[in-house]
Amino acid sequence: MNCCMDHRGGQGYEKNTGDGAGILTGLPHRFLAAVAQEELGLTLPEPGAYGAGLVFLPREAKAAQKARETLEACLRAGGQTPLGWRTVPTDADTADLGKAARAAMPHIEMLFVGASDGVRGDAFERALYLARKHATHQVRQDRSHEDNRLFYVCTLSSKVIVYKGMLTPAQVFPFYLDLQDERYTSHLAMVHSRFSTNTFPSWDRAQPNRFMSHNGEINTRRGNINWMNAREGVVASEAFGDDISKLFPIVEPDGSDSGAFDNVLEFMLMAGRTLQEAILMMIPEAWQGHPAMPADKRAMYEYFSCLMEPWDGPASIAFTDGHYIGAVLDRNGLRPSRFYITDDDKCIMASEVGTVIVDPARVVKKGRLQPGRMFLIDFEAGRMIPDEEIKSHFAAQLPYGDWLTEQRIDIAELSPSTEPHGFEPETLLPRMQAFGYTVETMSFMLQPLVKELRDPLGSMGNDSALAVLSDRAKPPRNHGPPCPSPVGAPPHSVQRRGGGAEAH
Repeated sequence: MNCCMDHRGGQGYEKNTGDGAGILTGLPHRFLAAVAQEELGLTLPEPGAYGAGLVFLPREAKAAQKARETLEACLRAGGQTPLGWRTVPTDADTADLGKAARAAMPHIEMLFVGASDGVRGDAFERALYLARKHATHQVRQDRSHEDNRLFYVCTLSSKVIVYKGMLTPAQVFPFYLDLQDERYTSHLAMVHSRFSTNTFPSWDRAQPNRFMSHNGEINTRRGNINWMNAREGVVASEAFGDDISKLFPIVEPDGSDSGAFDNVLEFMLMAGRTLQEAILMMIPEAWQGHPAMPADKRAMYEYFSCLMEPWDGPASIAFTDGHYIGAVLDRNGLRPSRFYITDDDKCIMASEVGTVIVDPARVVKKGRLQPGRMFLIDFEAGRMIPDEEIKSHFAAQLPYGDWLTEQRIDIAELSPSTEPHGFEPETLLPRMQAFGYTVETMSFMLQPLVKELRDPLGSMGNDSALAVLSDRAKPPRNHGPPCPSPVGAPPHSVQRRGGGAEAH
């Protein structure tokens, strides 16, 4: 499939250095148990009682050893047991990796972790997540080795595993010899070919990420990240308690828009939300101007909008936690997603048809994902769950409408009955002078607001003198958010010296 999608990926000046490609699968227990025994003499516990994942380590031996020790210490602090490290067999020559990919390539190992007694399922995943995040922050903050920036844990999970790198789609299987082993089997596979848009290619930015792959762009990336950073001051979770600060920053620095989305999705899953609920919150359908939408469904989206802003952009996002796999399309429908379901219970979804050869006689259902709609396969139930069923279930699960009515506070409710104007004539002029107001401010900025009820507009640039070259104090409003002032001025305006005014 991924080789048929080669045109979706990007390449640098070298044809054999790709922007990134990889594959996510379910944890292949039969294969992992065999290689752990053959290479390490290690007998793995039963499925669910251990986790495994690929780790990108610094190439310098001392830095790599310190990173290993840091990760192991964080795991032990959380009650989990590191079982052993395995060097992942790779073949850069047969895969014909380019010079740029080789120069940036980390040392790649696989870590096995045993679960503590009585810790299974989501609790074990949460413990692995906490240890991984805490160790990553510690290693990245250690500046004693320049190579520490190469430290990255692709996955550490009891459910799924990721093989990826700064590769082209055709290089993934020749490079990772594990993927050629016939004992490697999985009930799911997610593949991705990356085209770098917001960031440069690197081994860690390749996809799939830990829970998702992404075709498109998140245009609201900067605002989304800023809001997540701001929430860290008040965020709380019963699942993590006092350990939640070890997860900060939730969004890993220097990542792509896809990486930031994956970080937030993972955090919400580990904090107790389901995969579908987290996706509905992050990528809502267009509900504001949809009068025909059922009231409970609309209330759900409106409530979610109070908790998190949408991650908007032309995007098709595939997601999985090992139990479910699905995809969601942006509400404008600007990215394609098509699927086939065959009579032998296979489901194939990609951005276009033709990625896998399918006998038309075996196709029992096919279609394309619609704007704002979700596609979901439940492996335990063995069926595709319709979009409407997913959303109706979550909309009816909690009293979102009652919460909005009883708990939401509108600004109008907080407004005093009489507005304190503060325009005392005897002190107005000195206060305007103190805050840097000029005749030009009055003429071009305040009068249009008061008399014409419109924002001030202008066609010229801002020719205000730089502070370092001016003997006049800069108005406080020109930098950062509006600050309280006795004189009301347009909150998003920029004062100019000569030539008019321009609103930003």
